[in-house]
Amino acid sequence: MKIPSPVSNGIPNADHAAVELVALTKNYGSDKPAVDGINLRIASGSYCCLLGPSGCGKSTTLRMIAGHESVTSGDVLLEDRNITDLPAAARGTAMMFQSFALFPHLSALDNVAFSLKMKGVDKAARHKQAGDLLERVAMGHLSLRKPAELSGGQQQRVALARALITQPKVLLLDEPLSALDPFLRIQMRAELRRWQKELGLTFVHVTHSQEEAMALADTMVVMNHGVIEQMGSPHEIYNHPVSEFVARFMGGHNVLDTPAGKISVRTDHVQLAPDTPGFPDGAGNKRAVISDIEYQGTYVLVGLQYPGKTLSANATAEVSVMVPESQFDRQPYQLGQSVQLTWLPEASHALVH
Repeated sequence: MKIPSPVSNGIPNADHAAVELVALTKNYGSDKPAVDGINLRIASGSYCCLLGPSGCGKSTTLRMIAGHESVTSGDVLLEDRNITDLPAAARGTAMMFQSFALFPHLSALDNVAFSLKMKGVDKAARHKQAGDLLERVAMGHLSLRKPAELSGGQQQRVALARALITQPKVLLLDEPLSALDPFLRIQMRAELRRWQKELGLTFVHVTHSQEEAMALADTMVVMNHGVIEQMGSPHEIYNHPVSEFVARFMGGHNVLDTPAGKISVRTDHVQLAPDTPGFPDGAGNKRAVISDIEYQGTYVLVGLQYPGKTLSANATAEVSVMVPESQFDRQPYQLGQSVQLTWLPEASHALVH
């Protein structure tokens, strides 16, 4: 079932949308909608991650695509077919839930085959299809085990096979890795990416993890307060955040006030040096005091404070600098030490809002 995926600008089928959201809105009766008129095109055969903090509207958006949540206004299109008012089973989508939602009394084989049983497919035929899918996700040898006898990663493979047996056009994933331990989470996200590429399906994945989204996505959609703050490739969003929210949420950025407005500078693009007399404190140059030192293995994260001139005379603003471990070992710093911060003009990025 390997389906080749044409690529345009690094995104499979970039000119053809598998999912399109048009002015999609969900209002639960409060003054502020949970999802506020968003427009989004998700390329066919791509891996799209909806990313944002709790309450940003990402899971509500996913549930509206799935048909598990009604739409207040707007439309959901799947391959140019309006599915806004269709029941979940008639949409051509399948959902992988955070809890995997496996039936505890059924074997892995019967869990995967369950939807075919509901459609009246005879036992031999549905077990053959379910067995083939379990083999595909390396679970054929455990097909007779029940969920309680499987690890978290094994349960996830069964949940994936169960979703795929309906032959969906789009697979929807609601925080599928959050219940796993950190080591298994890294392993399983690599498997998700591999499966998505091999199957050629469109994956829409909700997560609150920036690292997870950057590792998986062709397209990242950063949401905040029910609207889309920014969408683009992980490289584009990390290197060119459009707003202070995106820069701070993605992490690895310092947001600084300048006479021309706010800018972001990546923590690994700021240079740290001991303070010296006559250091010019201005654009691209700041004096600061070390307020925190965190060893992170390959680097040391140094937190600093400097006077916040746009706030008040006594206010401080936080800055972080990522110092390579070997460099820090050669030139160690101490808490309370006065230092110099410098960055090149091309390392700074103006924030639009």
